[in-house]
Amino acid sequence: MLNPMPVNHERPPLRLYCFPHAGASSLVYRSWRAPRGTPLEIVGVDQPGRGPRTREPRITDYPELVSSMADHVAADLVKAREERPDLRYATFGHSFGATLSLSVGATVAQEAGQEPVCAVLSAALPPRLQPPDVIGSLNDEELLAKMVADGGTAPGLLSNGTMARLLIGMMREDEEIRRQFHRVASLRVPFPLTLVAARDDAHVKPEHMWGWAEHSDAASRRVEIPGGHFAAIREPEQVLALAAEDTTREEVR
Repeated sequence: MLNPMPVNHERPPLRLYCFPHAGASSLVYRSWRAPRGTPLEIVGVDQPGRGPRTREPRITDYPELVSSMADHVAADLVKAREERPDLRYATFGHSFGATLSLSVGATVAQEAGQEPVCAVLSAALPPRLQPPDVIGSLNDEELLAKMVADGGTAPGLLSNGTMARLLIGMMREDEEIRRQFHRVASLRVPFPLTLVAARDDAHVKPEHMWGWAEHSDAASRRVEIPGGHFAAIREPEQVLALAAEDTTREEVR
């Protein structure tokens, strides 16, 4: 788990736990910075076998993976609240990370006894719309070409043979997890969702993104942004501003 970015504490702080897309680690959030004057702390979350958890054995069963990641988030939250009891939290998940973030957020809510302020979901098909296969039929060369075309990974990494092999392996690992997303097709949470859709996303149309609303008993906010599938990652300012707005809205309630 990445260390949180510094934040202004004039308002009650909110820790935004960020879940990466397929084939990535929490390092994709390393450059993210909270909007000036907002109470956001940005914390990247990794699954076992990646990032700070690289020495831990990989978990391939979806419920077990959710439980492990929820334990880490809940422990981080409890520790942070020892110094700041007013600390709240929210989640953000992009593409593959969206389903994981909502599942983990629901589990943390039970373990920590407090719901997240909101869950921000970006560029992801709801569980019931997940296809049975995305990359399973592709060989490594074809998968590498797809990763280059999708634009979610720095070209310099994909042009390095060693790194390319590592990232291809991570993509295949995540595909094994993604195939199990149907197991949470009936998941419903009591906290609000903010749904972010990119207008030119070739993989997830806005109307598909709005389908996530069926997973919450609370109101869902729909936001369209310009760009393609990785727009929210490449230009995170609007996503972070949305999270900050949701923070303010929660304070008023």
